[in-house]
Amino acid sequence: MLRAVVFDVGETLVDETRIFSRWADRLGVPRGTFLGLVGACAATDRPLEHAFELARPGIDVHAEITRWAQDEPGGLRENFDADDLYDDVRPALAALRDAGYAVVVAGNQPPQARRALEAMDLPVDSIRTSDEWGVEKPDPVFFARVAELTGVPPSGIAYVGDRLDNDVLPAADAGMRPVLVRRGPWGYLHAARPEARGIDVVDTLTELPALLG
Repeated sequence: MLRAVVFDVGETLVDETRIFSRWADRLGVPRGTFLGLVGACAATDRPLEHAFELARPGIDVHAEITRWAQDEPGGLRENFDADDLYDDVRPALAALRDAGYAVVVAGNQPPQARRALEAMDLPVDSIRTSDEWGVEKPDPVFFARVAELTGVPPSGIAYVGDRLDNDVLPAADAGMRPVLVRRGPWGYLHAARPEARGIDVVDTLTELPALLG
C-alpha cells in the first residue's frame, strides 16, 4: 500500500524555461538556440553541462555562477522562485495530502533550492536536496535516503520525476513505484522510449491521486 509520494524538482515541479532563458542571455546566445541545445542534450543522453560547453567552449559553469552573483547580487540568476512552479503543483500536492499520503520533495539540487522551495509554503511534509545529503540521483544511496526520510518502506513510496535515467528507473530498482511526468525536454523524449513501457506516465500531476488511489 502506497503511503508516500516523493517528487523530483526540475521539470517536475519547476518549469526551467526562465532559468535557461536567463542563462542564454548571460552566455550571449539567442534563447531559442540555448533551449535547443538543452533539448539536444536530452535527446542524445548527454549531460546538461554539454549545452553550456557548446554555447561557450571552455566555460567553467561554477566560476560563471560566482561572477554572475557578483554582477547581479539581487537577481534571480540561475535560481527559481514561486513564479516558476507549474500550475498543477499546489493543487496536486494538496490533494495528495488530503488523501492521506506523506508528500516529500527530494531532487538533485544545490543548497539554495531548499530555501527557495520552503519560501513557497508548499503543502509538503519535507524538502531535501542532493547537496545536503552529499549524494545525487541515480545513486541507490539517494533513494535509500528518501526511504529513511519518509519512514516508509520503498514498496510504499511512489517517486515522480521527468527522467527515466535519473528518476523513475533507479526508483523502480530501489523498490519504489515509478511515475514519469511527460513535460520538459527529458519528459517528452523519455516517455516515448521503450524503457517507459509498463511505467505509469502522466501529463499532469493532478492525475496522481486517482492513479495512485
